[in-house]
Amino acid sequence: MLNTAQAIFTAVWSAFWISTALIARVLTFGTRIPLSMARWGWGPGMLWGAGARLEITGLEHIDRTKSYVFVANHSSMIDVAVTFSAIPVNVRYVLKRELARVPFIGWYAWGMGMVFVDRGNSAQAIAALKKATDSVRRGPSIIAHPEGTRWTDGRIHPFKKGPFVLAIEAGVELVPMAIVGAEKVLPRNGFKVRPGVIKVAFGAPIPPGDDKVALIGAVRSKIIELHTRIGGRGGDDVHVATDRS
Repeated sequence: MLNTAQAIFTAVWSAFWISTALIARVLTFGTRIPLSMARWGWGPGMLWGAGARLEITGLEHIDRTKSYVFVANHSSMIDVAVTFSAIPVNVRYVLKRELARVPFIGWYAWGMGMVFVDRGNSAQAIAALKKATDSVRRGPSIIAHPEGTRWTDGRIHPFKKGPFVLAIEAGVELVPMAIVGAEKVLPRNGFKVRPGVIKVAFGAPIPPGDDKVALIGAVRSKIIELHTRIGGRGGDDVHVATDRS
């Protein structure tokens, strides 16, 4: 019964904030205010409804006047609420293209200028990310989960190259971000919400350079270090996913 109530709350809360953000987008002719609503409205409310509490470290590494590509591990759908709540600047998400067709979510994503990538089409994915370079130079920042999907084993898996190509093309720094505990609050299979603590750790920004493979290795190694430091299982030494995206 509690999970049913939480599911209803999630749907109603999300519909309210998405609608409000889209109205604000029309009235303000911009995305600054609508995107900020996800940080101080939708995200914190979602965590409250789940009974989740954030513990955040490393915020001193983030210059709120700059744009970044934030790179985080991914184990739960609640990661979206976690990242919006934890990151102290407005961000746009890198999303799989299928979400563009989902009512409310797709409308919101299009309205806010989110980046859609086709995970089955590497060339399209890279092209879409390259088109986002001008956007991230002007702000807001980008948040990506380069593992490409949610994993259930609590470990960090190899990264796809797309977000790193974006950072190199845009010439912006990447901020490593580790999340631990989200998969216990909202596991991947089904809607079984359990109260708990979600820990988030930010690392110092990493310059993009021009070698994407070396960049992936540096960022992923730092995320593994942060992940382990806050109680996670880390990952292995295989940094790059086998596909081209």
